[in-house]
Amino acid sequence: MSGHPFTAPGPFRADQIRDGDPYELSDGHAIHCMTAGERHARANLEGGRVLATDPAVAGAAGVDAGFSFNGDRNLRAPDISVGVGTTPGWMREAPPLAVEYADTGQDEGELQRKIAEMLAAGTRLFWVVRLTGRVRVEVHAPGELVRVVELEGVLTAPGILKNPVPVRALVDARAADAATLRNLLNTHGYESLDEVRAEGEFAGQLKGQIVALLGVLQARGLTLSPLLRTRIADCREPARLQRWLVQAVTAGSAEAALD
Repeated sequence: MSGHPFTAPGPFRADQIRDGDPYELSDGHAIHCMTAGERHARANLEGGRVLATDPAVAGAAGVDAGFSFNGDRNLRAPDISVGVGTTPGWMREAPPLAVEYADTGQDEGELQRKIAEMLAAGTRLFWVVRLTGRVRVEVHAPGELVRVVELEGVLTAPGILKNPVPVRALVDARAADAATLRNLLNTHGYESLDEVRAEGEFAGQLKGQIVALLGVLQARGLTLSPLLRTRIADCREPARLQRWLVQAVTAGSAEAALD
């Protein structure tokens, strides 16, 4: 592009790269980053929504978020970064978790250099999702040997994510749906969809008991004060409502029925 700094020789700085430019920097040297292939792009979206919805994530997860470090001589943009904020411009703090999808044509030397630079800059975990051959994830962490987790395995990120991430959820839409639903339920205080169903059944049981109790009291002509009506409406104990219902059949007053 005419007037772009990369028409001249380097080294360059991160502030010379514009938002959306297809470049990263490694020690001031420009690296041209190509667009993702079909399989790569789709898997990236699935993994991004799973990580973004984890209830423990500080900030959010971002796609291709640029992280500037080493005096702006390095600019790296993993496929997914966890811990992205809302400040304009490049990230200044290393994402605690970064994810890169490696597909056909991957420059392996460049990938390893990117991993090493980000781990040295403060990233705690770097997951490489291998899409060629058997699907698997390589887990990179500072000072540790690379660990491989196969397609049916799960990934964990203590202190970064609350929930384990099935490897399949990083590449498969249905698995991503299940993991995302779990994360959203957790965010609202539920551990599972079964817990939501159980709460609904419990609420239905209480409502039925309250309707029955009020019906018996009304049929017997027993007057309820506003205070007693509130007491019944606020009760969340099925056993107590059942006891009141039995007592209401023979009690001489509403007060006696709710004793």
